[in-house]
Parts: sequence; C-alpha cells; structure tokens
Amino acid sequence: MARIARLSDVLINKIAAGEVVERPASVVKELVENSIDAGSRTIRVALEKGGLGRITISDDGHGMGMEDARLCLERHATSKLRELDDLFTINTKGFRGEALPAIASVSRFTLHTAEPGAQVGTKVVVEGGSDPLVEEAPPRVGTVISVEDLFYNTPARRKFMKRESTELQHAEEAVIRLALAHPDVAFFVEHGGQQLFTSPASPGDPRERIAAALGPGVHPHLVPVEERRLGVSVTGHIASPEYTLPNARGIYTFVNRRYIRDRGLNSAIQRGFQEFLAAGRQPVVVLFIDVDPRAVDVNVHPQKQEVRFSDAKGVVDTVHAAISRALRAAPWLGNKGEGGGPEQPRQAAHYAMAVERFLTRAQEATWGSPLPLPGTQDASVPGGGPVSPLPFAPTSMPGPLGLAFAPTTPALLPGRAPAFGQAQPQLNEAPPPGYFGALRPMGVLGERFHVCEGPGGTLVVLDAHAALERARLMGFQRMVQREEAPVPTLFGATVELPVSVAKALVEGREALARLGLEVEPFGGTTLALKAVPPSLVGADARALLEALARALPPPGSELDVTTLAEGLRVLACHAARHAEGQLSEGKLRALLGELDAADFHPTCIHGTVVVLEVPLLELERRALRPPSPKI
Repeated sequence: MARIARLSDVLINKIAAGEVVERPASVVKELVENSIDAGSRTIRVALEKGGLGRITISDDGHGMGMEDARLCLERHATSKLRELDDLFTINTKGFRGEALPAIASVSRFTLHTAEPGAQVGTKVVVEGGSDPLVEEAPPRVGTVISVEDLFYNTPARRKFMKRESTELQHAEEAVIRLALAHPDVAFFVEHGGQQLFTSPASPGDPRERIAAALGPGVHPHLVPVEERRLGVSVTGHIASPEYTLPNARGIYTFVNRRYIRDRGLNSAIQRGFQEFLAAGRQPVVVLFIDVDPRAVDVNVHPQKQEVRFSDAKGVVDTVHAAISRALRAAPWLGNKGEGGGPEQPRQAAHYAMAVERFLTRAQEATWGSPLPLPGTQDASVPGGGPVSPLPFAPTSMPGPLGLAFAPTTPALLPGRAPAFGQAQPQLNEAPPPGYFGALRPMGVLGERFHVCEGPGGTLVVLDAHAALERARLMGFQRMVQREEAPVPTLFGATVELPVSVAKALVEGREALARLGLEVEPFGGTTLALKAVPPSLVGADARALLEALARALPPPGSELDVTTLAEGLRVLACHAARHAEGQLSEGKLRALLGELDAADFHPTCIHGTVVVLEVPLLELERRALRPPSPKI
C-alpha cells in the first residue's frame, strides 16, 4: 500500500491559511489589497470582536462576474499573472491566488459582487472550506466580503489569538500601512459601530494622510524627502527631531507602494538620524522607495512583507543620502541665543578650552597640594572677563582626571572652602527641581565628561555614562511595571556562551522576558537573542548576556521591580555604554531634561552623575587669593 497520498483541497487550503492568515489583521490586509488592485477609490472596513467575530470589507472597485467570483475561491486562480515572466514584473499587491481560498477555509465566508453596469450580481458562500454555494444576487457597486467566526473550525489556532484589543490594534495597523501607501484612496475603519480611522482621499497633500494615520501632532513637523540615484527613487516625509517616539513604530518603508520590513533600510534610517535624536528615541519616517519591478523580488515571504533587491547597497545608500540631505537642510539646525540671534560659538568654545586646560593642570598637580593658578593663556575671554581656575581640592578617592564627587561628607580641610561633595553631599540622590535642565553645555573632556555652566556661572562637570545610565534605568523600570512583552528585533544575534552562563539564562528565560529580552536555545551552549529593548539594539550581546546571567533572581522568584533590580541596573549600564559615544549636544540637552524627571533614589552601577560643581563666587574668591608661598 502506498504511503504517499495527495492531500485534499480542503487540507491544502488550511495549510496555506497557516502561512497567509496569521490573525484577523492578515485577513484585513489581504482583502483590502484586493480592493486596491480592483481600482477602488473608497474602502470601508467594519470589525467585530477585534476581527475574530466578523470582518467586512466593502469597496467601489470594478467587481466580478459570476465566473470570476467562482474561480477566485480556487487555489492559485488569479487575474494578476499569466506567464512566468509576469512574476518578475509584479505591480499589484496580490499575485499568488492563495488568500481568498485560505481565508474561506477557516471561516464562514460570504462574497457579494457585480461588474459595472450588470443587471444581476453574484453571491458566493463558503463554510469552512466546503464547496462554494454560488447564486445570483442584487447588483451592487464593487465588492463586499464578509468573514465571520475566523478559525472557528481550527480551535488550536483560535486559542492562540490575543486579547480583542490587541487583535484590533493589529488590524487597524494593517489598514494604516495601506492607507499611507495610497493617499488617493479613502479609508474608513470602524469597530462595533465606533469609528476608529477616517481618512478621505488626499492625493494633493500626503501629509494629511500621515497626520490622520499617526496623529495630528506630527503634521507641523513633517519635512519632505526626495533623492534619485541610478534607477532608485526615494520620496516621502520625515518628522523633525523635535517630534520623536519611544519606539520604532513610526518608521514606515514602502517598496513600489508595498509595505516591507528590511533591516538594511531601517539601519540606513537610524544612521541618518543618529546625530539628531536623544538616546532611546526613534524617528517618524514614511518613505517610498520606487525601483524597477525587475530589480526587486517580492516573492520571498508568505505575507509579502520582505523583499530582495538586486542592488541592495544602492538602495540603502540612496535612503541614507535622502535622510541625511533632508535633515541637514532643515531649519532646526540653526541655533539661537537668548536674544534671538545666532550664538557666539567662539566664546563658548574658548571658555570650554580654558576649563579643559585648567582641569588638565589639576590632574597633574600633586595630590592634596594647592591647585595651580591660571596662566596668561587663561587670562580672558573675547568680549568677557577673566576665566579663573577651580579651587576644588579632591575630598575622596580620585576618579578619572583625579576628581571625584564624595557621596558622604568627609572632614573639611583647614583653610579650604567646602567643595561640592562636602557642601551638598546628597545632590546626586535628590537634585533640586529643574537643576539639570538649567545647565548649558560648553564642552567635553576625555570623550566622557561634559562641562556645563549652571545658574549664576556655576561650573558643573557631568559623567555622561552615569547620566545615561540613570535615565535608562527609569525607562526599564517603567517597562517592567507595565509588563511589556519583548518586541522582536530585526537585529537578532546568536551567542556562544560558557555552560554555566547558558544554563542560567535558559533557566531565567521568564525573568529575561520581563526585562524585555527573548532568548532561545540554538544548540549546545549557543543562544539566539531574538528580542531586546529598543535602547539596547546594537549593544554587545555577549557582554550583556553574561552580565545578566549573574544578575537574574533565582528561578521561581516573584518577578517585579524589586527582584529584578540588579538585572535592571545591568540593562541601564549596557544601554548607557552603547549610547555614550553618540551623545551629541542635542541629545545631551534631551538627556538633561530626562534627568530632571528621573528618580535618583534607586541605585545605579555608576551613580555619580555630577562629578564636580564649583560656584562662581568660589571661583572669584580663588582668583583674588594670592599664591601660596613656596617653602
């Protein structure tokens, strides 16, 4: 007896449904794409119970006759391909002829359609993949498809669906992606009779569609993007760095008007914005990449959300150039001083250089001896008074540059004014309201320490790593409190680890998930890192996992902010290390604002944000003090 047998059409369609119909959003996407391919100018989507109860798509496209309505429910029957060469010049959304039979095999499916001017329409009913019931119906404009009780006959698939609100969000996002790609088509989405998304056609101004999809607040920040190179055209809009999001959900990339996810394109966008965004913030981007259909393969993913370019580097370079050109030509790069005119950068630079020269001499000074007086090279600032040296004598173990902020109050040295760590020993734990936002960055020392001017001319030195670490810790704590699920990253990695480390991570997968990471065994002692928090994308995966293996609570522990505190500190430290080298002046200003809102009571691995503070009065007093006599 033969062991190989042909599968039935019903079973084939259900297998196809496992690839094509992942959730209600997949049904919405496939049906709306068919409506767009049918030349519709208005598309309406009505949902019940997040799409699991009912999905109804109605359009005003060209519709179908009875024969086409019957054939469209047969597998691999399509109007969009005829010959093999057509597969390499695809200009439509759908082309495989799998979606409708797959959807009909796992739902109660009804199709009502008619050709333009027809005297009679067609109605087709399919129950869970059974033979279609085809009958005449009243004529109508376009097509209406109703999908009820999705997955009713595949309970194993049905039980894996998320909450109604989650499925609804995915379905709405599917419509938004298509709406962004086709501003010339009107879209209307409702759920349970309540309007969710309403956007009339706006072919003249795509910004109106972007604002309807992403919120009206983005509209005044939108800047056009355009770049053309060797058969690649990049157009669209980006939001200025003043309008950002905490995640990458505002990045939309389309290839020949098809929404796709491509790590190369996302990397090009991130590189274009890296000098302008604060750490942990993501840009808003809607980009349309148009290439010759023969130069891109869209048939590489069941849901057609990935493509393969014949010249991937050329496309990525064009996208990066488009982003960079738009950002550098935009008006937000012009800095204004308090009087509304351009700032005088030379004065700030001279001031910062004077401070750096003094701190260098202070580092070279004998430990505990008086700090050197200024030389003639520090005498004045153009247009201003003298720049005096710092009177700060170290009061604790020296850190980098020989200067440290003492977290406790040591004994005052005789004849010395109290230094910052002595006069205000708890400042790093409870800074005054608005303390950091009032600072004015002036320069960088050692690629880590930021010299700032505080109110009244106070000199303040910040440790950039500690500041970033404090801000990231707050974000990670909120993530745990909200019980956010790990978000899959496009930049996954596999890491080979020592046996003990791999074992600890596998046993602590639940704790890692609460920390925003998803790891899976990948054979032997190799683990696949599939998800990380957005601010850790690109960080050293091996170092991060090894540190977390030592910081996870014992298996079976209750997972909350308290038990995960050590793991949160590790995440914050590695996120700070990853972002430290990208801290431009704009990002520093944003970070200072975050520090004003941060809670300084939880401990960090590197907790000393303010390394040094010297009031202007002390600087002036030191400038008037005669030099100590040599003995």
